[in-house]
Parts: sequence; structure tokens; C-alpha cells
Amino acid sequence: MSDGYKEGEGTGDRIGGGIDEASGEGLQPHPGPDREAPSLGSQRLDRPLHGPLNQSRCQPLSLRYQALLEEGHLVADAAQARAVEALDALQQELAGGVTSRGLYLWGPVGRGKTWLMDLFVECSPVTVRRWHFHHFMRWVHQRQYYWRGQPDPLARLAEELSAEVGVLCLDEVFVEDIADAMLLGGLMQQLFARRLTLVATSNQPPAELYRDGFNRERFLPAIAAMQAHLQVLELDGGQDHRRHPGDVHQRYFVRRAGDPGILSEQFVRLSGKAATSRTLALGGRKLEARGLEGQVLWCDFAALCEAPLAALDFIALCDRFDTLLLGEVPCLASRPDEDDSDGRAAPDRQPGAPRPIARGTEDASERVAAGDRVLPPLGARDDSVRRFIALVDECYDRRVPLVIEASVAMEELYPDGYLAFAFRRTLSRLGEMQLARFGQRRLP
Repeated sequence: MSDGYKEGEGTGDRIGGGIDEASGEGLQPHPGPDREAPSLGSQRLDRPLHGPLNQSRCQPLSLRYQALLEEGHLVADAAQARAVEALDALQQELAGGVTSRGLYLWGPVGRGKTWLMDLFVECSPVTVRRWHFHHFMRWVHQRQYYWRGQPDPLARLAEELSAEVGVLCLDEVFVEDIADAMLLGGLMQQLFARRLTLVATSNQPPAELYRDGFNRERFLPAIAAMQAHLQVLELDGGQDHRRHPGDVHQRYFVRRAGDPGILSEQFVRLSGKAATSRTLALGGRKLEARGLEGQVLWCDFAALCEAPLAALDFIALCDRFDTLLLGEVPCLASRPDEDDSDGRAAPDRQPGAPRPIARGTEDASERVAAGDRVLPPLGARDDSVRRFIALVDECYDRRVPLVIEASVAMEELYPDGYLAFAFRRTLSRLGEMQLARFGQRRLP
């Protein structure tokens, strides 16, 4: 049986501008107020906002799913079958011109949530826009900035989106930033008031989102809106489909101390030329590359994950390159005596003790007054771990192979820590990257 399983095609629009390693003119990810914000990797299928199903373009989702099962592309899964039934009912209601209640699929990694949502996108009878959640939130922040000074910018943003699409699909909903939490409450209510249908996936049910977040009461309206307007369906058939056997294509290598590296050889195989050091302009910063040739980029972990880069920078890299090589990846777990980015405890507290962090946040277009707050102990490398998670997420969602050379085995990268929950998804995605099917479009 062919495994044929995919989760997250990520056929995003390209961001204009790109990266220019020759001229030094790099992508500027934050547009000014007089420029339209880019779609940031969304996928839009233009069909009527409402109307009958066009059978020449879309067949019922349940029939597509059944055909893929019979052809041996999928492994039977009762939980997936229930989700297909719910998505099929939603598809038929939309095809009949009915403004329908949306769907929220949640469950552990590898259950097929993203894949099912993408199948729904392909079969949608109405105009649909599909975003990875962190792409969506950056679009929200940029559009809010664009509408600054106008009365009720969230209402304008919701009107803008609902006028363009009939269905909004958000993949991997995960809220950890107070600015996102505060925006989502009002935005969700505005979108649902305009009868926009939402399909979302997450590793958590709505009630668990941002569970331990600061000022969580500001996020409760978003949870209430999702529970009122979405059918919440758990997707956990007990099997991680990403682990199903397939042809192995190793992209994760362990390099012990004193061993020769393998990325030079990999670079030559992928690009056809030997690696030479280059400098790229990326979002106003200089990125030092070990090798750059055609669509292949080779960087060390320090250059991508220890530098002050963000998800938008990784979006730009996946726009420009078809394959990324990442070397010198250390064990990301922190030692017990490390609790700051410089590896030293502050002089006024014991190592590992909680630390106060800055008031408010600069993530939104306007400063959010959040007061003093205290986070649990963070490891010395947790900032780098966050960037590594974002890098893997972007490569996975865009189907860009990531070739890694690390000092420890994959399971030993980050065995425990404050980001352990999010890192489980990273390990699952890295695992699927070790199969030949990754990076290929496998289903019709």
C-alpha cells in the first residue's frame, strides 16, 4: 500500500520583493501605511461567494476521500471518517447557498487535520482563503496598522475579508501572544457577525487556547465566539499518520565531535556546485550563508535561529529557496544553571527562578498596556528554540525540505522545557521530512 499521506500543502502566494544577495536589497516585510499588505502565504481559490456546486470543478469531499481510500493512498481511520462527514455536510450547505456553522478540528499531531482542511479547500464550492495561523495574524497586524486612525479598525478589517471570501481556513491555531489574544476576541465576533464561515485546525480545543496566558480574560470573548459559531470536533484516531512507512529520504544527520560534516556533500548534490560563503540581505539585516547557489541555501543554526529573525524572515526564505540546509545545530535543552540568554542568572535571583519581563508588548500596531508580568523559568536557548520551531513550521507548511546536521539525535534536541508542547509538533514534522514523499504533491 502506498502511504501517500500528506498534511499541509502550503501552496502560498509569493511575497513580492524577494531576497537579492547581489545588490544587497532584501525583502522589506512590513509595508508602510500607504501600501497594501501582502497575503503572507495565503491560498485563495476564487469561486462565487455563494451558489450551486460546480461538479466540473468540485466533487463531494466524501467521494474524494473514499476514492483515495480505495486507491490505497490513505489508511482507514474512523476519526478521519467522522471529520470527513462533518466537512462534507459543510460543503453541501455552502453549495446550496446556506451560511453554515463552521468547523474546528483539534487533536494530537499527525492525525490529518491539515490534510483534511486542504482537501476541503480543494473541494470548496465558494471562495475560500487558507492561511497558516501565524501568517493570518501577521496579516491582521499589518491591516490593523493600515487602518490606524480610522474608527473601529477591526470592523473594517472584518468587512474587507468577508467581502472577499465566503470561507476562511486557519491551520494550526495556537495563541501565545497577548496582542494576538486581545485582537482575536473582537475580530472573531466581527467575522461571525458578517456570516463568514470558519474552518480551523489546532492541537488544542478552543477552551484550552491561551490557557495560562497573561490577561486571559481578554481572550475569553474569542473562545465564546468560536464555541457558539463552530462545531468542535476532536480528531484522534490513535495513530500518527506521519509515521506511516514510506520510502526513506534522510534529511537529518548527527555529527559527533571530530566527525567530518556531510552538508558540503549535500550542498553539491542539491545545487551542483561547491559551497562558497555569501551574504544575503534579509529584511534589512545581513545573513551570513555557508553556501548559496540557485534555489539552495546553507546556513548555520546561529545565523538563522540565534539572530533576531522572525517568522516573516522565514517566510521570505521559503519564498526564495526550494531547499534549506541548516548546520551546527546544538542540543537545545538548557543546563539547570542556565536561565538567561547569556547563560548567567541575574544577580538578584537564583538560577531557574521566574523572572519579570517588560511591561506591555510591541507586537501590535499600538502598544498594549499589560502591566508587570512574570513568566515561568525560560531556558537559555528558548529564544532560539522558538525560532527553530517557526522555521520548521514554515518549511513544513510550504513543503520546503530542510536538511539538518545536528550534534544530537532528533529525539534529544529538546527533551523537556517550557516549549515542550510546541516542540512535539516540530519533532513530528521533522520525522515526516525524513521520507521521500515530503515536498511532493502526492494526491490528485
